Amino acid sequence: MFIQLDLESTEPIYIQLQHQIIEGIATNKLKPGDPLPSVRSLAADIGINLHTVNKAYKQLKQDGFILIHRQKGVVINPEGVPKADEGYKKEIQSKLRPYIANAICRGISEKEFVKLCKDIYQDFNKEGEAT
Repeated sequence: MFIQLDLESTEPIYIQLQHQIIEGIATNKLKPGDPLPSVRSLAADIGINLHTVNKAYKQLKQDGFILIHRQKGVVINPEGVPKADEGYKKEIQSKLRPYIANAICRGISEKEFVKLCKDIYQDFNKEGEAT
């Protein structure tokens, strides 16, 4: 698996793990129905506590990215990730507000901010095409 965690980061490990799995889905490295390692196996493979992996998996399940079956194990949601609704769009807006405010305070123009976002979006599209 392609998980790369920064153990020195201030971002919690379970959030880094969630982000890595979501990025894998966004770039088509992980496709609907693909299996993920069990909690114990992934924790052992990357050298972190199994409760950390469990916390990440629970949130991914709650957000509709994965399914957890007793017999089949953990899989990327075979039906795909739920589409964005108005609630999700409002959530994105509320999460972006502090980043935009910070960017404005640091002198980043709207044009520069939008370009940064576009560049990241295009990176995901390029990675998805390469797989």
